Amino acid sequence: MNFLLAMAPPADGQGGGGMISTLIMFGAIFAIFYFMIIRPQQKRQKEHQKMLEALQKGDKVIMTGGIHGSIAGIEEKTILVDIGGVKVKFERSAIASVSKSKEETK
Repeated sequence: MNFLLAMAPPADGQGGGGMISTLIMFGAIFAIFYFMIIRPQQKRQKEHQKMLEALQKGDKVIMTGGIHGSIAGIEEKTILVDIGGVKVKFERSAIASVSKSKEETK
């Protein structure tokens, strides 16, 4: 019988304080995750989308697989990349980065 009384919550009405502090901790953890993980990822995704929209013929690109080439043609969802005289069609999302075009570097 004494064991059951020892496991019972306190009778003075102080049981709710632990729940509030737990909710505050969960809120703080969510805020940390948002500002450290979610928000920077969304920012990188927007920058990548802007880069893909600004592609022009002649831009030098690096594909996600490490292939370097220059853009020979642009369609709505795909691009034609010239890789040393061979033209290969890729999805736009396969572009990892873009360097300046030949005209801009001169």
